Amino acid sequence: MILTNIRLSNYWLYVLIAIAALVNFSGLFITIIGPDGTLYASIAKTMVLKNNYIELFDHGTDWLDKPHFPFWVTAFSFKLFGFSTWAYKLPGILFLMMGAVYTYLFAKNLYSKQTALWSVLILLTAQHIVLSNTDVRAEPYLTGLIIAAVFHLYLANKKNSYLQLIVGCLFTACAIMTKGMFALVPIAGAIAGHFVITREWRQLLNIKWLLGFVLILIFIVPELYCLYYQFDAHPEKVAFGTHGVSGIKFFFWDSQFGRFFNTGPIKGHGDPTFFVHTLLWAFLPWSLLLFCAIYHYIKSGVKSVKTYEWYCISASLLTFLLFSASKFQLPHYLNIVFPFFAILTAQYLNKNWLPKSIRIIRIFQIVVISLLLLVIGLVTYFFQPDELNWSIGMLLTVLFLVLIILPNKLTSIPIEKIFIASIIASFIVNLFLNLAFYPSLMKYQAASEAAVWINNNNPNNLPVAEFEEQYTSAFDFYMDKQAIKIDSHANNFPTQPFILYADESAVNQLKNKGYKVKNLKFFSRYWVSRLKPVFLNKQTRKKELSITQVVLVN
Repeated sequence: MILTNIRLSNYWLYVLIAIAALVNFSGLFITIIGPDGTLYASIAKTMVLKNNYIELFDHGTDWLDKPHFPFWVTAFSFKLFGFSTWAYKLPGILFLMMGAVYTYLFAKNLYSKQTALWSVLILLTAQHIVLSNTDVRAEPYLTGLIIAAVFHLYLANKKNSYLQLIVGCLFTACAIMTKGMFALVPIAGAIAGHFVITREWRQLLNIKWLLGFVLILIFIVPELYCLYYQFDAHPEKVAFGTHGVSGIKFFFWDSQFGRFFNTGPIKGHGDPTFFVHTLLWAFLPWSLLLFCAIYHYIKSGVKSVKTYEWYCISASLLTFLLFSASKFQLPHYLNIVFPFFAILTAQYLNKNWLPKSIRIIRIFQIVVISLLLLVIGLVTYFFQPDELNWSIGMLLTVLFLVLIILPNKLTSIPIEKIFIASIIASFIVNLFLNLAFYPSLMKYQAASEAAVWINNNNPNNLPVAEFEEQYTSAFDFYMDKQAIKIDSHANNFPTQPFILYADESAVNQLKNKGYKVKNLKFFSRYWVSRLKPVFLNKQTRKKELSITQVVLVN
């Protein structure tokens, strides 16, 4: 009897991709995480309320940090669906899904359909991609826009198509209007890097790239006009504590290069190894395989440069090196090159492996999967999520059984078994996070919890106030009616009675001044974006919490 290898069919790859997409959508209704997410949501909400899509405001003051594109898209979503958590997150997740489509198209053009499908699965199960679709900022937009731009510019060169060039430049302009000029690094790095490494000098100097540069400048004119209108035309305005700040200069230089050289108004403290250890967890469960893929690709590629594509390696490594040299570093910065990392990892796995190499890869992934499941177990034991009910527990248990059984049922190819097991492990981890951990954690974001409580418990529609010095964007966004900002020193209180949200000390000061204060609701507060072990342990959590209150002031 002759045994034949059973390969994983494309049908099951499509099923896994569909599940991976659903997992990425599973954080759609989780409360927006502050401070950044709620800040961006509040700015877009202000856009709609003021019917002003040119200027950006935070807390009633001019805001100059990020460009306009994500705020325009979010404001459009708010106009369609109203002000809600899911209306804020939906556009970002859709842009990430667009990035998955373009990852498929690019990988299919460069390699094969099989590699393309694997690339999509690796991208959609990379840990920080799923996290960024729960904690939506600019990165999901940027991830989709950058891979889309590279793909169309690649086709513009391959097919000598000016239509593809225009589309590629439009996506590039949108990426720049999302994060700034550094969005050009992976895009230009992918195209130019390939030409330089393969020594295609004539392609590098083609006149169409000059035309592309002009098109990008034309397409970013809306951003430049908005910045000029809000800042350059009004030197009397204050930004970063000074007058005469140029919005256009900030956009072209200080926003990105100023951070890189640490000369701009926003400064940081860089560590050259920061993104190495960030990548170890952010690209789980694929991070160890990614390092192997990059090493193997460069080692093999230098022996036959002309027969390899260098778009992915150029886009990702150039960006990685520049970010590592920067003085301003945050973990989510690397998400924008994850599509290229996914393609590199997928092409590495889709090779004819020797049994010895497969054993090493299998050991790698068993260790990674075991650690991921161990972390989930430890978090469950110490954090004790309130939202972890029997139905979620049953779902995770079923997925764990699927992890053990399904790989052997779907394929007899060892590398495919490892691949499927890694994907299911990612499903378990991220469904636990989005169905149990984050919903429980966000109860400690007191400002959003208080705003929702007030919305549901203010039958007389009393004025709602908060102290100016205790302003939070989470409270501002989640309040149905605009909260009145009051100065505790000026005593500019609204007509009594009114509802006040404040911390314990501020409420006690009111009592000491003779105001009649009735406690309505207490909230435990913690900075949820900065988790510490002492907070995650339920036994020691209480000492990390502060108390805020909703009170009725007469």
